[in-house]
Amino acid sequence: MISQAFFLFISGAEIGFILFIVLLVFGADKVPEIARGLGKGIRQIKDATNDIKSEITKGVEKQGIDVDITKDVQKQIDQVKEEVEEVTGPIKRKF
Repeated sequence: MISQAFFLFISGAEIGFILFIVLLVFGADKVPEIARGLGKGIRQIKDATNDIKSEITKGVEKQGIDVDITKDVQKQIDQVKEEVEEVTGPIKRKF
């Protein structure tokens, strides 16, 4: 998720330039090894994150705390959206 947000602020030309510099510095032989290592590292971080999330969820469920709070929050958000649309509807029509 962090990497996706990071790449939103970098254009295609900048990514190409960075890849060109990496190719010059490390050479064509090392780039696949580096990419594999980065992929394995990212995968390990994702696995660790999922393990932590599952442990937290298990602990919360054992204590009897409601994990699906998001449904209630989403309902409230939808209600507020409807109320705002009811109020702003006539205003939008006038302009």
